[in-house]
Amino acid sequence: MLCALGTAVCFGTASVLQAVAARATAPGSGSGVDAVLLMRVVRQWRYVAGLALDAIGFVLEVAALRLIPIYAVGAALASSLAVTAVTAAWVMRTRLSGVEWAAVLTVCGGLGLLGLASGAEGHETGSMALKVGTLCVGFAVLAIGAAGGRLPGRARPAVLGLGAGIGFGVVEVAVRLVDDVSPAAVLTNPAAYAVLVGGGSAFLLLTSALQRGSVTAATAGMVIGETLGPSLVGVIWLGDRTRDGLAPMAIAGFVLAVLGALALARFGEAPAAGPSESADESRPGLAREDQGGA
Repeated sequence: MLCALGTAVCFGTASVLQAVAARATAPGSGSGVDAVLLMRVVRQWRYVAGLALDAIGFVLEVAALRLIPIYAVGAALASSLAVTAVTAAWVMRTRLSGVEWAAVLTVCGGLGLLGLASGAEGHETGSMALKVGTLCVGFAVLAIGAAGGRLPGRARPAVLGLGAGIGFGVVEVAVRLVDDVSPAAVLTNPAAYAVLVGGGSAFLLLTSALQRGSVTAATAGMVIGETLGPSLVGVIWLGDRTRDGLAPMAIAGFVLAVLGALALARFGEAPAAGPSESADESRPGLAREDQGGA
């Protein structure tokens, strides 16, 4: 569980750096799979620093997925929003309301319950059909991005965020499906390619969602996408279980952690600085952050 919590710290801090960089970058084509936008944003040092933290977080995530069930890792990943909220309150002097502090405590309490109730990871390696299906879902994320990037209004960031969450969920499942890490086995395992396709697609969609659109809608969609599906796959097909008699505690902890994260959805993106602030004044979440930092 410590590895999963370390992942949350890395991802939560990285999201602040990446969001500031994304909002300081010129808009792309408007597509949810705009690779040119990603090429622009990687020129920002904050985005690169965020990617470095993401890399460290990914190593910790892989270690966690080898030790505890996917549902526990997914809830910990969702809790990265609590890390982002606390970081924003400290570094950027944004103001957390009483409800948001309660949400942070709810996330912590939910993770505590999960830590007590979670058993070891399941020992099922997954069928070839599951591995191929996971890769297909990774490619489907690209289709979601292409379609979602053309939607109007709040639907656009919501769909892009959900697609990004599904992509990150693909990575969670695929890591568990790579049971043999010898070069020959990795090259012939569809799940290994699903890690690359799902992760790359998720980054494209998330960058586009952060660059324009409602942060709350995008982040809420991402939390749902990266927790529910992978958790069900882990329980149904990979043998993830709780400690004997503690299933209700695990369910309660999972629900509390995810609901607390959803309550903190506006912290999926940091407040923009400079010229872009005027464009963000119409967004309630960002406006509240700017007022809190004043």
